[in-house]
This record gives sequence, structure tokens and C-alpha cells, in this order.
Amino acid sequence: MSNRSHPQKLLLFYLTGRKSFAIGTLKVREIMGMTRLIKLPHSHPAVIGTMTFRGAAVPVIDMAAAVGYPPLSAEEREKGSIIVTDIQRKEMGFLVRGVRKIIETDWKDVMPPPKALGNKAFLTGLIQVDDETVQLLDVELLLSLVYPSAVDVQSLTLTDVQSEKLKALNILLVDDSQVARKQLSDVLDGKDISYQVTSNGQDALDRILAGARDGSPVDVLVSDIEMPGLDGYELAFNVRDNTSLRQPYIILHTSLNSEMSLSYANQVGANEALTKFDAEELLQAMLRGAEFLQHE
Repeated sequence: MSNRSHPQKLLLFYLTGRKSFAIGTLKVREIMGMTRLIKLPHSHPAVIGTMTFRGAAVPVIDMAAAVGYPPLSAEEREKGSIIVTDIQRKEMGFLVRGVRKIIETDWKDVMPPPKALGNKAFLTGLIQVDDETVQLLDVELLLSLVYPSAVDVQSLTLTDVQSEKLKALNILLVDDSQVARKQLSDVLDGKDISYQVTSNGQDALDRILAGARDGSPVDVLVSDIEMPGLDGYELAFNVRDNTSLRQPYIILHTSLNSEMSLSYANQVGANEALTKFDAEELLQAMLRGAEFLQHE
């Protein structure tokens, strides 16, 4: 796999002007025209109402407004498209000015966003399409600002013995989404469990190799699947393919409710695959990792 392409389909769309943005098609349930919306009182300004989708009430967000562009005009709304997504076990509609096309690319061709942009940019990567730079949007960040939800660390149950088991582990967290990194970090910080964290697969692989050399091998690797450059699948495969490593317990996670994603995670050698984000599930997976390593 390390020498093989790993294709990914992206949906390209417009928010303002002719600048293109993209999200992975695995997040997309349906693309539809503007429909009747019911306005929600006291909602975030970017939430323009709810629609009925397959019998359920689904919030619709003006994506341009949510990421800091002027909201779509009434005329633009009527001509726009709603992208219905399934992210982190939530159905959400995003109103965009227009849908452009679906392309197939490779995560290796997606460049990480420039560090100069800091933490305020709603993007996880950049890709060249037809001589244009397309921004891959961080929808987790967008949703966290429209629907803020803090992880209730106090409600997470760990016995003293379980806590000590996790504290003894060398844990590495990998995710290109700043929101997901914070969620993962908050859980471990709240339980006083130390860890390393990075935003991309290549840096994670470098740290794993460095840890093996200096006698502090990674015990548990928790990685996102969809990442620019070296994605979670390839990271897991490269680790499993390196017979000189003391093998970590690998937990891959994804914001996609996709059986295909989880099945492929097992094929590349992951011990577990989770649909993020559930703090209790993550801790339990790490504890299973501690038990597994203890009996190795």
C-alpha cells in the first residue's frame, strides 16, 4: 500500500464568487435544490432553518456565512444547492452557492494548509484542480462553532487501576482537524494522562520511528483516517509493515458512518476502528489496547 495510490472522491462547490471549496464525498448523503425551511428561534446566525429529509428534521447552515463570508442573498439561496452530510453521527445540510463537480484525487496530493494561517482557517488541506487551488474544508471545526459542545470529562468513568494503566502508556494522537485534536486532548488532559499529539500522518510516522530508536516506543496510536499526505490507512500500513518496530495498538477513527471505512481499517492492520467522536468509547478502546499489550 505504501507505493499504491489511495483514491478519494471530493465534491467541489462554490461559496462566493468562483472560488472552489471541497469536502470528501463519503461525508455526503445527498445533493438537493433549495427547499422549504422552518426558521429556528435562538439559533446560530448561520443556521437558516430546518428542513425535512427522509422523515427527519435536519438543520441547514449557510456555509458561506459559517466560514466568514457574506451570507448568501435571497436570490442566491433560491438558486443554491443543499449538501446533506452525515458527520460525527449527525445529519446536517449545508447551503452552498453552487455545486461544481466531483473529482477523484489521492490524499498524497492534498497539501497541508500553511502554518501562517494559524487556527482560524476552516481548512484541512489544499489541492490543485485545473490550475486552481481548492480548499478542503474542516467541517468539524465549522460544526463546533455553530454547535459548541464541550466534552464532559467528569462524567467519564475510570477506576484508579484503569487510570494507572493508561498513564503507563506512551500514547500518540494524530488528526488534521484542530477540533478533533482538542476533543481527544481534552479527554486525556481531564484524566491527567500524558500523550503526544500531531496534525499529520508523516510526522506521526517520524515520531514512531524516533521513539523506537531512543527506547520510548509508542504503545497506542490513535489516528484519524482522512488526512492530507499520509492518511490513517497508510500510516497504519507503514507501521505494520515495519518489522523492526515494537508494534503499537492502533485505533483508527473517522467522522464517517461508513462500514467501508471501518472494514478497510481492519485490512491495513488496525486493531480497532471507531466512528468519532465518543469520549467513553475512546477511553475503552485505549484500555483494550493496554490489556492487549500486557498479554503480548
